Formats: sequence, C-alpha cells, structure tokens
Amino acid sequence: MDLIIGAGVSGLSYANFCKHKDYLIIDADKEIGGYCKTIKKEGFVWDYSGHFFHFRNQEIEQYLLDRMPTQKILKISKNTQIKYKDSYIDFPFQKNIHQLPKDEFIDCLYDLFNRDTTTESNSFKEMLLQKFGKGICEKFLFPYNEKIYACDLDTLDKDAMGRFFPHANAEDIIKNFKNPDNSSYNDHFTYPENGAIQYVKALNSEVDQSKLCLSEKLVSIDLKEKIAKTSKREIKFDNLISSIPFPRLLEVCKVDYDTSIYSWNKVMVFNLGFDKKGKDQKNHWVYFPGKEYCFYRIGYYDNIFNTDRMSMYVELGFNKDEEVKSPEFYKKQVIEDLKKAGVIENQELVADHNVVMDPAYVHINSRSISDVDRLKLQLQESNIYSVGRYGGWTYCSIEDNILEAKELAESIN
Repeated sequence: MDLIIGAGVSGLSYANFCKHKDYLIIDADKEIGGYCKTIKKEGFVWDYSGHFFHFRNQEIEQYLLDRMPTQKILKISKNTQIKYKDSYIDFPFQKNIHQLPKDEFIDCLYDLFNRDTTTESNSFKEMLLQKFGKGICEKFLFPYNEKIYACDLDTLDKDAMGRFFPHANAEDIIKNFKNPDNSSYNDHFTYPENGAIQYVKALNSEVDQSKLCLSEKLVSIDLKEKIAKTSKREIKFDNLISSIPFPRLLEVCKVDYDTSIYSWNKVMVFNLGFDKKGKDQKNHWVYFPGKEYCFYRIGYYDNIFNTDRMSMYVELGFNKDEEVKSPEFYKKQVIEDLKKAGVIENQELVADHNVVMDPAYVHINSRSISDVDRLKLQLQESNIYSVGRYGGWTYCSIEDNILEAKELAESIN
C-alpha cells in the first residue's frame, strides 16, 4: 500500500497516476489543496496567493481540462510592471532601463558594459552583478529580491530561481530599446473562473474519496518497520510519498540533519476587495522594490476577471525567524502604503482575507542542494519518496509538481 502524505497538488497527482490504486492519502488540514486553495467572500474570488498557470506540457493541461468540463478557463496575455519611484516601468527591469530617467538610464547602461565578467559567480547576488552590472542590480534586482526572499542574496545559489529568472544579455537589452520583447516563461497564463482550487478539484475527481483522510496529522515514521503513526492511528505502508516540507519529513523519520543548511522565508498574503475599480486597469501584477512599501508585489484579480470592483492580493515577505505580528497590524500598513503608491484613493474596503505561508520560498544554496539529494537517497532505501516544491526543497511550478508525481508513480509501479 502506498501512503501519501499531503492532499495538495503533488499528493493528489500521485494518486491519479498510480495504477494499482492501493493507496491512502492523509492530510493534517480539513480541506484539500495545500497552498492552492481558493476563498470566496462577498462576491470576490481569491487564492491563498497568486496562482497562475503557465502550462508547457499540453498533455498535463488537457488531462486537467478533461476533468473540469463545466469550468470556464480564462486565457490571459500577461501585463506586469514595476513601481519605480514615482513612475511605472515595464517588467523585466533589466530589459527596460531605457524607460528610466536619462541619468539613471546612463548609469545602468554604463555599468552594464563595464561589469566584471572575468570572475566566476558563486552566489545569486554575484550572478546578478556579473550579468547586469551595479546600476540595474542596485536599482531593482537587489532590493526586490531581498524583499521577497528576506535574506542576504549571497546565501542563495546562483541558479536558485532556475528557469523562472528572466535572464537577458546585453544584446537583448539593447534590442529591447527599439523593439520591445518582454517575453518570459509566463507570457500567457490560464486561470479558472472559480479560482485555482478548480485544478485541484480536477485532480481530486479521480481520487477514491474513501481513501482520502483529512484532519489527520503525521506524527512519526518508523523506517525499519515501515509504519507511520498519525494523530489517529498507525498505518503500515509499502511506499510512502511525502509532499510536506523536507526538514519536517526528516524530523518525523528521526533522521539527523544539519538544521543550519535549511532556510526559507514566510509570506503574509492579504486578499482585499474594494467597492470600485482603481486606476490601474491593465496590470495583472506589479512589483514594488522600494523600502517605502511594506509589500513586494500586488496583483489584480479584477483585471483578470474584468469585474467592476477592485480585487487584489498583496504579499509581504519575512525571514523564517522573524516574528510576524497580528494581521490587523500589517493590514493597516498595507492600506496606508497602497494609498501612498496611488493604488487606492477613495475606495472602500468591503472584504478581506489573510494567510501566512510558512514556508513560502525555500532558500536554495549549494549545501541544501547536496544535502537534499543525499538524504532523499537515504530515505528511498526505506521506500520513502519526497516530492513537490517543499518535499523537494526547490523552486518549481505547480505543473512541475504534477509531472514529478506522475513520473514517480510510473517508476514505482
């Protein structure tokens, strides 16, 4: 029997693709979805955070669509900008420095062509500096990424964001001055009319509901006997597939590890619904590198749904060891900073929701990559497999999670 820990995208995907169907799913939460949940309040539709789907694998996308035939899927061409000082410039920053004031543009261009390309970069911060120069880094890339990751960028691996980082060489940047091409991996995205949870429900439609056990927390795992102890019982397993955060899995398995290797940030998300639209009626999300704002990114659901009331999410980053105060404290800050940024003026807040994601973004470095690989192999000797963004302790998309779980199910079976 395959015991699946976690009823999020990874766990449900594994259950979809394991052929023998002898499985059991447990989740400590009372609802499926993990972080991919949707909230409906006062006519607004929000996710725990902005979950927008950028499918590259048509087979996976069609698999989901076939299981949600009545759901309207919105197909959106992305618009994103950066709030830089008193104006907006197009994203990505490094390809649109020509939109800056003349003196700042010259600074960025000069540093781009006089950057040190002779030394090897050993961290995310060094990689940014080597590829883009001091001007671009200090004006956007450093402050923005420090806000989102809530850490020293020198502690991150140079490839910490993998394919999700919008790379550009000097030639691309120059070409963009005259012929704009801000293409990236998520130029277009899809979004279900009733929220991201609809994709989760599509996966859940193939799950035997008698084998789905919610409000049941994993307590410990006996590696030798292959017995999992939960908050309700003991379960004997042949294979165990986990999508819980990797350090947590090590703890319940009583595997010794160096806690200093594993770091992450926390993100507080506010979903806000107002009585009428704001001025920005084209962007789907906007980046805020400036320290004068408490948030690093905001997004507009109303510009996706084309509704007549402003509906948005706002994201704040915290270090894993930082104390997070009450939601009301930060909500007041958020509203003040949205007014300061000119996002809201005379709108009235009519509904809101908040959640803290902990962990949110994991901090990937050479030590964590090596340690995760080593310990995953060690766990596999007991037929324990760790998958997903948090199970794999990596940076990946929801589509990546589905594919990884599918491949694991096929290899085990």
